[in-house]
Amino acid sequence: VLSDGKIIYDNNKLESKNFNAKDGLGIKLLQFSDIKLVIITGRSSNVVEQRCDDLQIKMLYQGVRNKLKKTNELLRELNLDWENIAYLGDDWNDFPVMEKCNISATPADAFDDIKSRVNIVTKRKGGEGAVREFIELILKKQGKYEESLQKLLNHLKSQ
Repeated sequence: VLSDGKIIYDNNKLESKNFNAKDGLGIKLLQFSDIKLVIITGRSSNVVEQRCDDLQIKMLYQGVRNKLKKTNELLRELNLDWENIAYLGDDWNDFPVMEKCNISATPADAFDDIKSRVNIVTKRKGGEGAVREFIELILKKQGKYEESLQKLLNHLKSQ
């Protein structure tokens, strides 16, 4: 959901994707809270790895065929339960996790059948601010938005 779902190959078979800087700043905002961010993707991509490096996202899992199994492993590893999980996904390969987590969300451009089965449908599309919207919603719901925002602003001022 960090990208618009398009996969672009050039003549040298190199992959590229579009990412939204607003989503990136939303991720930075989340990193100033105590909420952990995990990215689980079914594909493996150097481009996604680079974006996660740029954003200092430590928990990136690529090439994951069974996202439910991986999430269960992470829950055990991090000593969390399903009540602690908010999940943003956009298709059937995400649904087994969305079905079990506390808060499930999908972007505005997901298929209708997915939208009808989640708690939240963002106003924004994947790769166009859906991640930022979801992060802000979670932070506000937990009463952590203003504190995280102040930490982010202080960080930006000090650079």
